[in-house]
Amino acid sequence: MEAEYVSRFHRHQPSEHQCSSCVVKHIKAPVDIVWSLVRRFDQPQKYKPFVSRCIVQGDLTIGSVREVNVKSGLPATTSTERLEMLDDQEHILGVKFVGGDHRLRNYSSIITLHPDIIEGGPGTKVIESFVVDVPEGNTQDETCYFVKALINCNLKSLADVSERMAIQGRFQSANRVLC
Repeated sequence: MEAEYVSRFHRHQPSEHQCSSCVVKHIKAPVDIVWSLVRRFDQPQKYKPFVSRCIVQGDLTIGSVREVNVKSGLPATTSTERLEMLDDQEHILGVKFVGGDHRLRNYSSIITLHPDIIEGGPGTKVIESFVVDVPEGNTQDETCYFVKALINCNLKSLADVSERMAIQGRFQSANRVLC
């Protein structure tokens, strides 16, 4: 199924001076919980640990732009990002970097969520793909490794937050039944 999802939703056409790849993460939380975090173009800091602040220009529709402040520790301070895709039915979010103080030029990513069963319970398969220019002085492998490390960090945090929300939701539901 992963290959089918990738070929259907994650088709990037990298040029000679670009690299592209994808990362898959399985999260022990239902799609609706995970999507409630991912779809918030205006609040990436809810799960992205390197984002300290986000200000959106526009009404959260395709073409809206956000200014993101990046926490220290990364080779960046700001990123200007445009919402390219937002599909609540298919659970797709696409973002393109259009400016900022970072080395990820012509960066574009697509994240999709798919229902999954994990350890007998509802889960989510998250696939995030990207394409980006290879900076001067770097190789394609180095660039892909760096970007995949950032995505893996974001998706681990997404899993932590989503799974915590799912546990709290089950706990609250059980309390309602007991009362």
